[in-house]
Amino acid sequence: MAEKFDEKKVDRAPSLDDEKHAISSDTGIDGDSVIEGTDGVTHNELKTLRLVRDKLPLSSFLVVFVEFAERWSYYGTANLYNNYIRAPLPRFSTTGAVAKADRDFGVAGALGKGQPTSFSLRTFNSFFVYVTPLLGGVIADTMWGRYKTILVFSLVCLAGHVILVGSASPSALQNGNVSLGLLALSILVIGVGAGCIKANVSPMVAEQYTGLMHKKTLESGEVVIVSPEVTIQSTYLWFYAAINFGSTGAISASFLARDQGYWIAYLIPTLIFVLVPFVLVLGKRFYVVTPPRGSILLETFRVIGFALKPALSFNPIKSVKLMHRPEFWDPAKPSYYEDGKVPAKITWDDEFVGEVHRTVSACGVFLFFPFFWLCYSQIDGNLGTTAAGMTLHGTPNDLIQNLNPISIIVMIPIFDTLIYPFLRRRGINFSPIKRITAGFFVAGLAMVYASVLQSYIDKTSPCHGTEFAPSECELDHGTDLARPNPSPLNVWIVSGPYILVGMAEIFASITSLEYAFTKAPSRMKSVVMSFSQLQTAVASAINFALTAVNTEPKFTWLYGSFAVVSWIVGFIFFFTFRELDRKEIELNALGKNQDRQGFAGEAPEDTTVKRRAVDPIHAPVHVSNVNDTEKL
Repeated sequence: MAEKFDEKKVDRAPSLDDEKHAISSDTGIDGDSVIEGTDGVTHNELKTLRLVRDKLPLSSFLVVFVEFAERWSYYGTANLYNNYIRAPLPRFSTTGAVAKADRDFGVAGALGKGQPTSFSLRTFNSFFVYVTPLLGGVIADTMWGRYKTILVFSLVCLAGHVILVGSASPSALQNGNVSLGLLALSILVIGVGAGCIKANVSPMVAEQYTGLMHKKTLESGEVVIVSPEVTIQSTYLWFYAAINFGSTGAISASFLARDQGYWIAYLIPTLIFVLVPFVLVLGKRFYVVTPPRGSILLETFRVIGFALKPALSFNPIKSVKLMHRPEFWDPAKPSYYEDGKVPAKITWDDEFVGEVHRTVSACGVFLFFPFFWLCYSQIDGNLGTTAAGMTLHGTPNDLIQNLNPISIIVMIPIFDTLIYPFLRRRGINFSPIKRITAGFFVAGLAMVYASVLQSYIDKTSPCHGTEFAPSECELDHGTDLARPNPSPLNVWIVSGPYILVGMAEIFASITSLEYAFTKAPSRMKSVVMSFSQLQTAVASAINFALTAVNTEPKFTWLYGSFAVVSWIVGFIFFFTFRELDRKEIELNALGKNQDRQGFAGEAPEDTTVKRRAVDPIHAPVHVSNVNDTEKL
């Protein structure tokens, strides 16, 4: 479940589909006037001309490679944890490999700790790797910048993979406790490294694009508008494709674990990840690099505090109503007070309050995502156990989950070149809020499929769905890797949920990356992106609390419950945030046009709002052009 931008100019890119809607309904706008922050595009042209995406720079693809390699190494190892922890060594094996004669009914294994321990460790891994992005986001935004943070933590992540390889060596596997201890250590180290990378690759990949909105004449003679917003949307589609292309590394890992053993299966992703630091260093001169902005978190909390104070009441209903009033943020603005009576703690301007408002609005959208990631978490583990109860025909049960990234790789070009352009040509505003809502509904449909399938497995095999009856489920070869009396259903039938969840990710997960980038103020992009990723950790925590029902006999009920929850939350999400679609222009414009003379903690020389297309003080710089400013 394991990221393209430019603060130089990307921060002024409006949400164009919604801008068209806003303009068409606002008769007070001069249609022939040029839209600020564009290269000569008028409001009328924006209403009537087709939007297309721009070409992406080389530096974007260099960042994409970093994420591709990191995801290959992550999924190429984490996808094996279920069997590695749950099942014991197969007969005659010292590495976890399955004897050739046993591959029709056996799966690889190593530690033999059972399903509950496997579930617990895998859930902690998912939780931890999505908590640490907060650390990486704060470090990048306040101390090192994104480039240096990614480089340093890529070395940390590499060290974790080396430890993981050591945990699977034959000598370590002879003592299960040693191997388990090294595995736990590697999960911690990889979690810190991968999490801190994840918080920064997403914004860094989009900030490589620095283009302005402009007109272009195609060979056909059609005049179109090259849209930064559409370019960012397309960027994240292909960035997510790179993530999933990297995660298909788990395909080879499944066969390597079964045929050669786990230490080989873990070694290959480690060798691929070795390339990441080299690509970062060699590509340094091509990157658009944003320097750290300094700590503004304290000022952010102070703004929230000033706004909250008048709204707090012993009556919670009254407090909620006050918080939803348009003037809620006014007490935090310097302009709210008379001259000479501005509180000393207010060291920011009105524009910064708008930035905080935009950040809080974006973070509110992300708070619904744990329920989406609960559905995703099922394909990341429990459905592998479901597959193990079906007829394998020589297919490793943990191989099927790779259909998720494969389906995403296949569908993304279809969405980017056919579906989304078709909707834009028809004037259909398939906005971020609508796309995320669709993601919830499709994820729920995937869980319905999984629930129905599990019920059929329970009915067609006496060894699944109920407590195993020893007389009916006597183990072959003295190992529980040979799942006796499997369901006659072919294992590939389980592919449905993986494909449906892949479609749900295109709607919800990719859009969340886009939303986090376009809504985050330039100085808090990594922090906001990490907050959006934190919701996966929250989902893991909820899942961990459900350990008692994460057992095979209860899978039918579990999958069905997640389907209902996903649909209910999807409805609530849409009705809660449908108004945000109408405020896209306002939210995206905040914090982009004022000529600031310092960070949030410094009082600006002139609090008058000065409208500009680019904020020169906070624009990113190419490293090769840095003189006496921050050098990374």
